[in-house]
Amino acid sequence: MPVQMTLTALPGMPLVKPGDDLAGLILEGLKRSALDLRDGDVIVVAQKVVSKAEGRWVDLKTVQPSSAAIELAAQTSKDPRLVQVILSESRQVVRTRAALIIVLHRLGFVCANAGVDHSNVGGPNGDGGEWVLTLPEDPDRSAAELRRRLEQASGARLGILIIDSHGRAWRLGTAGVAIGVSGFPALLDLRGRPDLFGYILQVTQVGLADEIAAAASALMGQADEGRPVIHVRGLPYALREGSVSELIRPPEEDLFR
Repeated sequence: MPVQMTLTALPGMPLVKPGDDLAGLILEGLKRSALDLRDGDVIVVAQKVVSKAEGRWVDLKTVQPSSAAIELAAQTSKDPRLVQVILSESRQVVRTRAALIIVLHRLGFVCANAGVDHSNVGGPNGDGGEWVLTLPEDPDRSAAELRRRLEQASGARLGILIIDSHGRAWRLGTAGVAIGVSGFPALLDLRGRPDLFGYILQVTQVGLADEIAAAASALMGQADEGRPVIHVRGLPYALREGSVSELIRPPEEDLFR
């Protein structure tokens, strides 16, 4: 019997503004797609629309850079005001080079420029200007609230992922990764299970949330596609409570820091 998983980008999603009812917009997108939520379905949401709905914009014109930000900006050829926002979202600067600052984000994961983004931002009123967008304050909490609203509306048991695009230390190109999780097994531990030949797996753990995030990100696109919400049906694993913290490698095991 074939195993199939289907990903569907919800059409007609509008540009999101601060205070918008994101769950309501997702429900409207599902209706346009003639999709009824079922037990086991997963909704994958781009970080950017969550941040916009939560008002995570920063106007660079209001930012006063510190001496540390000015010094780091000179080293990386970045706007000191932008560097100040990056530092404000970070626990530690891990690596730098021209035009790039790798940090330990306040949420616990390592990423470029603390996830602070200029692209597809436009400002809270769509007025352009010098606005940047930061990651949600607590993406797991944001995912849990979306899940609560969507489950309440549908009666189905769902998984929710909030995803972003991150680079990887050992490969070129960005890929979708989960930064917020609710009702989803972020890390799938296969240790103790047999393979096809009866060998008992010793170390295998699967970053399932990141695998689904990458697939959804390929459908979302990275430019002007306007597809920030993906419906997933047919996940070949059971849902459970989960957190993005499952995916964060402890510093003592991180060979790249």
